Amino acid sequence: MTTWYQHTKEEILATLESDLQNGLSREQAGQRLNQYGPNELVERGLKSPWKILWEQLTGIMVVMLIISAVISFLLHEYTDAVVILVIVVLNAILGFTQEYRAEQAMAALKRMAVPKVRVKRGGHVMEIGSRELVPGDIVLIEAGNAIPADCRVMESANLRVQEAVLTGESEPVDKTENRLSEENLALGDQHNMLFMGTAATYGRGQAVVVETGMNTELGKIAEMIQTVVSEQTPLQRRLDQLGRGLAAAAVVIV
Repeated sequence: MTTWYQHTKEEILATLESDLQNGLSREQAGQRLNQYGPNELVERGLKSPWKILWEQLTGIMVVMLIISAVISFLLHEYTDAVVILVIVVLNAILGFTQEYRAEQAMAALKRMAVPKVRVKRGGHVMEIGSRELVPGDIVLIEAGNAIPADCRVMESANLRVQEAVLTGESEPVDKTENRLSEENLALGDQHNMLFMGTAATYGRGQAVVVETGMNTELGKIAEMIQTVVSEQTPLQRRLDQLGRGLAAAAVVIV
């Protein structure tokens, strides 16, 4: 079930085999934690700072400049050598900074995680780590709480949530427990849903967890960030071609 907002509370609780009053039992929670895994965003294949720096220093044009600086130094053209090395260093710093910031986008998403959350387990309200949340958990939400996972609202007492991180909407959104019949609603229009990374600003409510970890909307964004293929721009491709041409010409001339 992916269109959680279109279903009634009773249908969702039945699908998740959960209970609004008692929540999941400890046994159910343990089994689902094994089945779905921890409620956290997973880093996959991020580049190390050293690898980013190495890529900046091994481009064809950069290698040519380094070789030119070495030759200039051997010919006692120290001024030329220093100028060339300054250009190489500045280029490496600029490229490293830009790519490193892009790699840190995943870390920024992970900082949105909630350390603790209040849930109903076995008929008791308790505080657990957000990593332990599983689909079917009944979460208690109050003003000031960050939303720990994607949830369907079960009860709302003037609950409002700031969703700018996902939708760009600057004003908090009123949340309702009623089902929505429309199809293909955008996230900002799903007024009976709560999403990981957003925050409650007013009121209180109860919600049932429907998606955790990388299956949340925030998790899907994290997945896209980490799986995007890095491609050269047309200018970078032309510069590489120019660098190879210059290198070949230099070899011939030498």
